[in-house]
Amino acid sequence: MKASTQAAPLITVMIGSLFLLFVSSSDAVLTCSTVIQDVAPCVSYLRSGSGMPPPACCSGAKALAAAASTTADRQAACKCLKSASQSLNPNPGLAKSLPGNCGISLGFTISPTVDCTKIT
Repeated sequence: MKASTQAAPLITVMIGSLFLLFVSSSDAVLTCSTVIQDVAPCVSYLRSGSGMPPPACCSGAKALAAAASTTADRQAACKCLKSASQSLNPNPGLAKSLPGNCGISLGFTISPTVDCTKIT
């Protein structure tokens, strides 16, 4: 009987550890590589395009919007796009209007001055 009494705390710790492992893996934040992959078809348009974005760009933007379903995901996507915009030097007007032109909402403005920590 003493062995089962000593095993109870160990089993509780193991179940708690498995629960934490499951919860932390399900709360994974969107990676920058995924964000870049989604918006890669938009780069040339954002640098020197005009008019409506090409269909491949909007498909990527829609994939990004679908993937950015939590506050943490939207903040991660914002930080990634903000960082990428510093090296890509996109047309600010085209970047700002891209979500609307593709019929999506990202929950934030694509801009090098956006405060990603305020996105909910």
